[in-house]
Amino acid sequence: MAEAVELEAGGRTVRLSSPGKVFFPERGYTKLDLARYYQAVAPGILRALRDRPTTLQRYPDGITGEWFYQKRAPKGMPDWIPTAHITFPSGRSADEMCPTEEAAVLWAAQYGTLTFHPWPVRRDDVDHPDELRIDLDPQPGTDYDDAARAAHELRAVLEEFGGLRGWPKTSGGRGIHVFVPIEPRWTFTQVRRAAIAVGREMERRMPEQVTIKWWKEERGERIFIDYNQTARDRTIASAYSVRPRPHAPVSAPLTWDEVGVAHPQDFDITTMPARFAELGDVHAGMDDRSYSLDALLELATKDEHDHGLGDLPYPPEYPKMPGEPSRVQPSRAKKPRPQKG
Repeated sequence: MAEAVELEAGGRTVRLSSPGKVFFPERGYTKLDLARYYQAVAPGILRALRDRPTTLQRYPDGITGEWFYQKRAPKGMPDWIPTAHITFPSGRSADEMCPTEEAAVLWAAQYGTLTFHPWPVRRDDVDHPDELRIDLDPQPGTDYDDAARAAHELRAVLEEFGGLRGWPKTSGGRGIHVFVPIEPRWTFTQVRRAAIAVGREMERRMPEQVTIKWWKEERGERIFIDYNQTARDRTIASAYSVRPRPHAPVSAPLTWDEVGVAHPQDFDITTMPARFAELGDVHAGMDDRSYSLDALLELATKDEHDHGLGDLPYPPEYPKMPGEPSRVQPSRAKKPRPQKG
């Protein structure tokens, strides 16, 4: 195994041990390849992570070895990487790393971090999200092209309800993520309610193509809008994050003109650096303006009052939430006994 190498980022030097360790056997990509990728896109991924509590998805021995999510700041983390104290739905808490420099990304890569999962909050206010994140998740029988068609309709919905601007990116798999920068004055519960309102409006417009049904048995061959990705402690892979698949794909920021034209397989750790060198971060202006959720929350109220549409189930690990419906999948729900005549 080659000796350690030193990489430069933002005026700091990060030591990379075992640079020749193979992380992606199918392509032969090494730990050094991973680190050099993050070095090439450092301004872009730092824009996505800056000041955000971040969970690290680590693969110390590459994608064929054991892996884990690291929520708590690793021991021995440099003192120039700040942390934020966050609480989970379970009532537990942790101090998570909050990247503020490009070198923090390389430091995490040194420990086998492939994917960065930032919270939708900043470290100075961890209870009020500053991003509404919409996850368009293809279900069996659907694919990326179906997600792209849904994304364009989503763009229209966001524009109609409050003039919101969404920023699309590939998930690194078959899905599409659309992030909307919002004013940090709503709680996680309110932001989730806005996401549900978006999903229901999408269902009305594309009933055969889109669903917000939580239970898999009810989704069918449709794009699932995963509203629970907006619940506290649920995170989505950041832009530019590497995904743990054999060809080392990355979550690629897109322009709206590219949605449905570019495809996930176009973007990996070998192709993204050239794109970044040519175009820079196509989401660089994302933080220039934040938007109000008032129109979407008004839509949620209208859905409740006019159609009786209240809350939807939370993920199974969450405590029972006020106003939440039964968390039992329909096929297992007890049927009412017929009354004797």
